[in-house]
Amino acid sequence: MATNHLIGLVLGTEEDWPSAFEGLIRKVGQPIAFEGTDHTFSTERVTYHPFNLRDVPRYSLVIDRLAHWYTLSREWLKKVALMDDVYLLNNPFTFQAMTKHSAYCAMMRLGLKVPETWMVPHKIPPDDPRFPDTSRKYNVPFDLQEVAAKVGYPLFMKPFDGGAWVGVTRVTDGDDLAARYDESGERLMHLQASVENFDVFARSLSIGAETMVMRFDADRPMYDRYQVSHGFLEPETGLEVVTIGKLINAFFRWEFNSCETLVKDGEVYPIDYANAAPDLALTSLHYYFPWAIKTLVKWSLFCCVTDRPMRVDQDMHAYFRIGDDPAIPYEEKLAGYRRLADSYFETDRYTEFCAKYIPEIDEAMVGYIDSPEFDKLLVDTCRSTFPAHEQERFIAHYRGLLAAWVKDQD
Repeated sequence: MATNHLIGLVLGTEEDWPSAFEGLIRKVGQPIAFEGTDHTFSTERVTYHPFNLRDVPRYSLVIDRLAHWYTLSREWLKKVALMDDVYLLNNPFTFQAMTKHSAYCAMMRLGLKVPETWMVPHKIPPDDPRFPDTSRKYNVPFDLQEVAAKVGYPLFMKPFDGGAWVGVTRVTDGDDLAARYDESGERLMHLQASVENFDVFARSLSIGAETMVMRFDADRPMYDRYQVSHGFLEPETGLEVVTIGKLINAFFRWEFNSCETLVKDGEVYPIDYANAAPDLALTSLHYYFPWAIKTLVKWSLFCCVTDRPMRVDQDMHAYFRIGDDPAIPYEEKLAGYRRLADSYFETDRYTEFCAKYIPEIDEAMVGYIDSPEFDKLLVDTCRSTFPAHEQERFIAHYRGLLAAWVKDQD
């Protein structure tokens, strides 16, 4: 018995990671013989057109990078999940409903050390004829400076549902606050306390059952923000950072997400973690790019071959039972969350599957990164990203970083 799994890629303008994903899929040993069936894989970039809601899609799994802003692709994804059980990375239902605001609320209830956060009304109200009368009846006048005093300076003003750091500003005093609030316009904003003089900024990229924690420097140019650094967290702190990333993903049914945490004096503060279309660019991740592509392929093959069901529904109360119990210390809560997350991601089964059915994938990834095919992708990416006078410098820069990754795999 044989079956082919078509993996769909819902894309914007990016070419780097999709080409690498497609290249590695071709290099993985096929077919995979699993429980009496030979499984093979192919990929296709999804295009859009009118569709019958009863049409049966050809895809086994779809990786989505677009539906957070493009409603046509989002509604198509909802259709193929609800009607056809297509596996999606990520879940469009929870990502649409669970904004950064919802994510803050849920993780606060679970006891994570989210900095003090307030929501403030729009500076410019909704353009709706009903709003003036509603506002006169129910919107209570407030003093923005009083709210900021309760949060404490310095603070960050950030959109409640934004992404890519758009609209995020650091506010240092009352005059600065008034100016930034005026600029926010129709955006609904949070005021969040700043964690000053932190020791480490860690950004975690989670794909399925695996998480990579990277040292991040937000003050550097994008090409140099991910620092190649190993062992930069104490083991206990590193485990906590990984657990937080896995908890957030399992709770919200996201399987492709990034989480930002600040570490200060051994305490871990999650500050941004609703990023279900995380940075995957070669020019950003550089040294860590092969890990991301390899892990995305591994998780995709595991989900397809094992017929892992798409989980649209959430089981919040399993987590709340732990979070709401004042008798459970923080460290034990984290352990409980880790067990729930590992159960959701079938971590043991996934690890066994990768070792048994795709043991060659590490070697295949090294071979691909060391190949002329990937070097051409690297060169093309640099030439499409950077100004002409900087291209050769960046080609050499990224070649060096990826060569270092290849060497480190020995």
